Amino acid sequence: MNQKKNVVFSFLGTSLDRGAGAHRWTKWRPTVSLCQQEEFLVDRMELIYQGNFGTLAERVKGDVGQVSPETEVVDRVVKIRDPWDFQEMYELLADLCRDYPFDPERENYFAHMTTGTHVAQICLFLMVEARFLPGKLVQTGPPRGRVAQKHPGSGVVEVIDLDLSKYDRLATRFAKEQVEARDFLRSGIATKNVAFNQLIEELEVVALRSTAPILLTGPTGAGKSHLARRVYELRESRTSMEGEFVEINCATLRGDTAMSTLFGHKKGAFTGAASDRPGVLRQAHRGILFLDEIGELGMDEQAMLLRALEEGTFLPVGSDVPVKSRFQLIAGTNRDLRRGEEFREDLFARINTWTFELPGLKDRREDIAPNLDYELEKFAQREGSAVTFNKEARESFLKFAEDPGTEWRGNFRDLNAAMVRMGTLAPQGRIRAEQVGKEVERLRRSWERGGDDDGLEGLEGLVEGELDSFDRVQLAHVVKVCRESKSLSEAGRKLFAESRKKKANPNDSDRVRKFLGKFGLEFGEL
Repeated sequence: MNQKKNVVFSFLGTSLDRGAGAHRWTKWRPTVSLCQQEEFLVDRMELIYQGNFGTLAERVKGDVGQVSPETEVVDRVVKIRDPWDFQEMYELLADLCRDYPFDPERENYFAHMTTGTHVAQICLFLMVEARFLPGKLVQTGPPRGRVAQKHPGSGVVEVIDLDLSKYDRLATRFAKEQVEARDFLRSGIATKNVAFNQLIEELEVVALRSTAPILLTGPTGAGKSHLARRVYELRESRTSMEGEFVEINCATLRGDTAMSTLFGHKKGAFTGAASDRPGVLRQAHRGILFLDEIGELGMDEQAMLLRALEEGTFLPVGSDVPVKSRFQLIAGTNRDLRRGEEFREDLFARINTWTFELPGLKDRREDIAPNLDYELEKFAQREGSAVTFNKEARESFLKFAEDPGTEWRGNFRDLNAAMVRMGTLAPQGRIRAEQVGKEVERLRRSWERGGDDDGLEGLEGLVEGELDSFDRVQLAHVVKVCRESKSLSEAGRKLFAESRKKKANPNDSDRVRKFLGKFGLEFGEL
């Protein structure tokens, strides 16, 4: 098998590579010295220089031919107006790398970091770091010690591999930082769930390396909002993110206020618009925007959001001047956005780059015990007083919580609420079996009557005891549709989509109004 050839990309050193006459061989010249190394053979040098330095380039090429006849020097003559202009230099090298016929199977590539302006050196480094130039860095320096006396022009050479995992000390350090980052995303909770640990490991990499949208799915109360904020805090601490973390629950956006909340409005755009409003997209510029329950957005808002993600611009309500905003989107949903016709396929494709499905609490029962300690710590920080379980109470609660038959419909929200109630009622800061027993009964009653699961709990005018299970199921669906609709008419069109086709003059809104009236409810209060 033939050994790979070494190919070096190097700028001509217009100062360091200079020299004429016999005394030039006593001078250290980086480009020539690079080709004098016994343990680093240069098979081909891609010599980058401006045309007005042609004479110097020819002299250097001739000297390279003397010290290393096997080295082929290829002229890369470029036009540079200002070698200290970062944008110009970066574009020049990017174009060179894009058009270069790299063949990593047969050749090793190196970027010489010693010659050229500091800007040129930085841009070469960036080409290697971004893998536009698929190789390593090589650095030369003046000879030292005895070598300087015997071979004053040869100098020293060092190869630098940007794959930091190959450096033992660095690999150990970064492995430790990875563990710290994952522990941060877990909020310091020693989770034992295999699926959740795998999710966190991948999310840690994505959070620090990608600015593409992230989609967090999973049941209500699984911790999507909390995890989105932890991603932001991790990014902020590691990458100096400039912008804010902005959060909005799309299920709370209704009617004309949805567009204004998301995209802002101009003064006078509509009745009540007494001043300009920036909107959450603009507030999240250079930061992270978390849109929880993104599946609740209307079709018009979805179209505007798609444009903002793809072009970085959008139109505030009442304005014809586009506003720029660059942000990373994290979206949360408990729905399957691929089903039905209420979510745009093109928007789903755009936000589906990184999708993480959070398991519910019932699928992470092995993590309930460490989460109890976490919730007690949060309670102590918030209320300013420590609360603990006695041994009997803790064992009793864990027996209930970890039982496969325990539903945990509200997931971590249920657990958090339970801890707040028990902590508040605990005498002298000690949760006893009596408080645990009462809380277990309260949770069971909540789940038996549907709790937050069907969205009917706490509605004004609804008499719980007089509601049959058949009516509850029907009413829960109607309430859900009403809450997702901007008007009574829109809710009626959704609910009676088929039967209305058979009527000449369908009065959908009246049908919905009468149905709600049977239970003492009105559309406005939903």
